[in-house]
Parts: sequence; C-alpha cells; structure tokens
Amino acid sequence: MKRGALAILPLAFGAAIYGFAFGLLAAQVGFPWWGVGLMSASIHAGSSQIVAVEQFATTGTVLGAVLAGAALNLRYVGMIAALSDVLDGLPLRWKLLAIHMTGDENWALTMAERAKSPEIGAPFLLGSGLVMICVWTGSTAVGALIGAVLPDLERFGLGFAFTAAFIAMARGLWRGRSQIVPWIVAAGITVGVVSLGVPQAYGIVAGALAGLGARAVSRRRAEAVA
Repeated sequence: MKRGALAILPLAFGAAIYGFAFGLLAAQVGFPWWGVGLMSASIHAGSSQIVAVEQFATTGTVLGAVLAGAALNLRYVGMIAALSDVLDGLPLRWKLLAIHMTGDENWALTMAERAKSPEIGAPFLLGSGLVMICVWTGSTAVGALIGAVLPDLERFGLGFAFTAAFIAMARGLWRGRSQIVPWIVAAGITVGVVSLGVPQAYGIVAGALAGLGARAVSRRRAEAVA
C-alpha cells in the first residue's frame, strides 16, 4: 500500500489542480462545499461529476445529469473486469472498497506496474486509490469553499475552467491511435444528436453507446485478422 501511495503522488498532484478548478465552478453554480466534497467521496469520478454538475446547472434536470454521468462511467465496467486477477481472493467488503477507489489514474498505474512486476496486486491498488480519493475529495471541497466567497468567475475569464478540466481528464483517457475511430464516432453522434435539438445529456449517452459499439466492431475485426 505504501508503494502504491508513493507512486501515485505525481498523478495526484495533477488531479488536485483540476479538482480545485472543478470545486470553484461547482460553487459558482450553487453547490455548497460540503455537497461537492460528499459528491467526490461517494462518486469519485471526475469526468462524470463535471458533466453532471454542468448539465444540472444549465438544465436543472436531475435525470439528464445522472444519465450523462453514468454514460461516461460505462468504461469502468471494462476496467474493473480487467482487475479480476488483482481482486481475486479478497473478501467482498475489500473488493467493493477497491472498486470504489479505482479511478483512471490508479487503475492505469496498477496495470502498468503489474505488467513489470506480477507481484503487484490489491495492496498497491488500494494504497494508490486511497491517496487519489483523499486528494480529489479534499481539492474539490477546498475549491468549492473558496469559490463560494469569490466574485463571479466569468468576469475574470475563468468560466472556461469547467471545459479545461474536462479536456485535461479526457486527455488522460487516451490510450493510443487504436481508439481514434470510437472517439470520432462518439463525438460525431453526440454533436449530431444535440444539433437535432435533443438535450445534451441524452446526446452524451447516445455518443457513448455509439463509441462503445464502434470499439466492439473494431476489436472483432482486429481479432479476425489476427
């Protein structure tokens, strides 16, 4: 656990920066600091939190915000499935805790370290995940606390922080050129659906499902060629 906690620190520093930005903007649209902290601790999924808060702020629709966040979190199904060997043998309560604390950063780090050293397992995942969830929760809550007492951030051109934070996290999800087709499909479907007048949250859901479908097709083709 100590090894995982130390290894994740550089990534945790980056997460703290955009977590602070997320907290600032969430406070500006009316979320209390404790609500932001509670959301971060219970959901622990930065990209879906950003989309959900932005959707709720612009439309006031809870269902749309939930669907948008859930669509972005579909990738965790595959990520957790890839951890089956890591979590094998753990009691159920520890498995559930590890799954909750698994994010993009500590999942990728655990898988990379495990590829080099097979002995890397659940303790590494838990140690790195504990640091990430603490840093993310703390940075978002502090950002919201400060954002609540600041003037309108749009006057200082900081309204783009929502988009910038999301772009930073989206860049972290990029795994190479093999993903370019699903990304293009997802973006195209999302833009197309929204341009038809459908609420943005449902456009995101449609784009995510289309991207997953494109990924499945491309993977089957690659397996057939191999």
